[in-house]
Amino acid sequence: MTRELLLDRALVEEATKKSGLVWVRGDGEPAARALWHVWHEGAVCLVGDGPGEQPLTGLAEGGSAEVTVRSKDKGGRLVCWTARVVALAPGSEAWEAAVGELKGKRLNAPDGEAMTGRWARECRVLRLEPTGTVLPLPDGDLAARPVPSPATTREPAPAGLPKLLLGRRGRR
Repeated sequence: MTRELLLDRALVEEATKKSGLVWVRGDGEPAARALWHVWHEGAVCLVGDGPGEQPLTGLAEGGSAEVTVRSKDKGGRLVCWTARVVALAPGSEAWEAAVGELKGKRLNAPDGEAMTGRWARECRVLRLEPTGTVLPLPDGDLAARPVPSPATTREPAPAGLPKLLLGRRGRR
């Protein structure tokens, strides 16, 4: 293996491990979408396509994907690489290992410890395995409207929140 390939592989692994989000564009998708992930055994592992989980549209078993990783400190694009999409069968050894890592990173799960059972029944767990190809970074900002998703945090603030946050400053 050449020195350049080794450096590319190291950059992909280190940048992806440190980033909480990656932007993924599957075959035929017009735009990339931000997805939370874990780096496990040399690949990005994702869970989604179930109730309350991130959508994984455009990522089909055996297909390919383009993964863009941001710099953790500045937030700009750091590396862009191609991946092969592999679906993990629920209950398999690879699935159990990936889910063990994903479970620790899943924030605000509605069902706590029961989420792995829900993932087995209702979701897909995917591995995005690097093919070894590092792509040139695209020009421009690539800004696009967010894709529709039931996952949202845009709700009105509770009426009592300002009083709770600011407290009663007048008393002393």
